[in-house]
Amino acid sequence: MPISSLRLKGFKSFGTQCDFAFSQNFTAIVGPNGSGKSNILESLYYAAYGSSFRTHTDSQIIKENESNFAIRAMYTNDKESTQQINIIYDNGKKVIEKNGKRIKDRKELINTIPCVVFCHDDMKFATGEPEYRRFFLDQSLTMYDALYIDDLRNYRKILKTRNLLLKEGKYDMLDIYDVQLVQKGLEIQKKRKMAIFQFNEIFGKLYEQVSGIDGVSIQYVPSWKEIPQEVGTKFPDAETVLSRIKEKREQEKILTTTLSGPHRDKIIFMRNGNQFINTASTGQCRLIALLLRIAQAVYYTRITNSKPVLLMDDVMLELDPLKRQRLTAMLPEYDQLFCTFLPGEPYENYKREKTKVYHIKDGEWNE
Repeated sequence: MPISSLRLKGFKSFGTQCDFAFSQNFTAIVGPNGSGKSNILESLYYAAYGSSFRTHTDSQIIKENESNFAIRAMYTNDKESTQQINIIYDNGKKVIEKNGKRIKDRKELINTIPCVVFCHDDMKFATGEPEYRRFFLDQSLTMYDALYIDDLRNYRKILKTRNLLLKEGKYDMLDIYDVQLVQKGLEIQKKRKMAIFQFNEIFGKLYEQVSGIDGVSIQYVPSWKEIPQEVGTKFPDAETVLSRIKEKREQEKILTTTLSGPHRDKIIFMRNGNQFINTASTGQCRLIALLLRIAQAVYYTRITNSKPVLLMDDVMLELDPLKRQRLTAMLPEYDQLFCTFLPGEPYENYKREKTKVYHIKDGEWNE
């Protein structure tokens, strides 16, 4: 679904209206640090999903001294028809339109312009708290599964209410919410488990090809540990999990929080039966983060038979030349590739087809 053009107004460093045309499959955006090149990638992602990968606060996106921001992206769908996404954020309100029709829920954008974004914060997938790895896994599923989005939303609502009941001491209602928590939670864990199984068919081979280190895998450790570890085995019935939850009831009353469920699941990188991150170097952890994104793109294509748009934001700078060369050679199939580079970097090494180059400096740009 190639993006043919992008118009920005009031978005980060782009105050006055700026128009970008993307006539090639590979676009290089070259500029020094702080020049605004990453803002273009952020705006493309925003057009695809109606949110930023860099902040959860839309007001932070507005350029200084501006009152609003607007994005218009033109793209081509599977039927070679030109489509349009318009987003306006003004006075704390966001309006998203697809071909002139207002989008009421951002999940309606699923599969519109599927994007996989590579950025520095991805390092948290390897070295950060468990919530970052859960986020990555959930993001991989929500790229194509609108029902999974509903499952997550419903689970979080139930969890929030249940925690509130614990804080307020309204214990007589917990049984009702326990049933709902388990019902939605088991659905989430089942899909997460299958996704990890499919990721392991991709990730370990990639890591060995780039680093020469074999046996690296991803292990899913559900909070409800009575769920069997082998893919394809029968999941326990809800009653079994409910009994486990009730065993923790008194402890939850003291701590006033829910102690088990998908929000406590763990995802661990293993090698030869041991946790890999504990002994991995910074470079090896950085490589894990990069290859997770490549695996995410491959996973999406296998599930949907569609190729995503890749957004790569200065993510290979910390790799040594050999690993960078190997990683470049195994980039997954993509509909389009957008990369940011510092001046002097050999962006020609990344291209597969004809390249369009934008030079950005101090919010100004030229082709």
